[in-house]
Amino acid sequence: MSRAGAAAPLVMLLGPTASGKSGIALRLAQRRPIEIVSVDSAQVYRGLDIGTAKPDAAERAAVAHHLIDIVEPTERYSAARFVEDALAAIADVRARGRLPLLVGGTMLYARALAEGLHPLPGADPRLRARLEDEARARGWPALHARLASVDPRAAARIEPSDAQRIQRALEIFETTSRTMSDWLAAPPPPSPAGGAGIVRIALEPADRAALHARIAARFDAMLAAGFVDEVRALRARGDLSPALPSMRSVGYRQAWECLDAGASLETLRERAIAATRQLAKRQLTWLRSMNGRIAIDPFAPDAFERVVDVLDQSNENE
Repeated sequence: MSRAGAAAPLVMLLGPTASGKSGIALRLAQRRPIEIVSVDSAQVYRGLDIGTAKPDAAERAAVAHHLIDIVEPTERYSAARFVEDALAAIADVRARGRLPLLVGGTMLYARALAEGLHPLPGADPRLRARLEDEARARGWPALHARLASVDPRAAARIEPSDAQRIQRALEIFETTSRTMSDWLAAPPPPSPAGGAGIVRIALEPADRAALHARIAARFDAMLAAGFVDEVRALRARGDLSPALPSMRSVGYRQAWECLDAGASLETLRERAIAATRQLAKRQLTWLRSMNGRIAIDPFAPDAFERVVDVLDQSNENE
């Protein structure tokens, strides 16, 4: 592997939750001069540690990680801000002669960095607050039905329970009188990150049952590590609510709801695992829509060596 400068292609290691991305990345860093740039919309938040499978202190001491613990959970973090922060981190890593490796499962962020962002209108805090009030009174499925009447293409892509995306699509329509689908129809401006090319390594498990088993085992480990206590502590701060994007993260949303309802730990486990499976399904759908990806089964015996080969080839070929 001969090049670590700005001319080298940018390598992304993407995959669904529990597919082993972090483990592979940490092993790669033992062999190559890598620093990890996180592509995770939940790990950006301070205090969301156990439920995001955030790397622990020892792992972060062994390998430099970027874009973790950079905002408070009271803040809203966007794809546009991610692109800005990721470009700065990539430049910083390359300036030290090292290799940035983009690792994560937030496919919207990965696509925004690789392909550019559509110039969508900015947020309207008052409109968002009104939509949240309406959702509390009527439920997000009712707002999803409204979205279906004005933007059926967006509604077909968005789950009736996906509060954040329903809210954003309605916000765009109500502020501009144009649907989100119309805004997204035109190609976005090119991303500054794509100058030397993007290499997308897609971890795609061939055995869905094996992925589901790993999801369940990982959530059980989170429970054993004190996940419920972590959510209780976040609730006790007094400045967070289930309407915030941080608290809508998979696992945290279900834990908050179950604590509100006084539900059992088994109920929380069932709901969180089901939600995580749905997340993994959406992530795989995003992955399979990416052109030029290099698909590797992370559970195959030779998966790690195949990733090493792709990484080395990407930094040897102009």
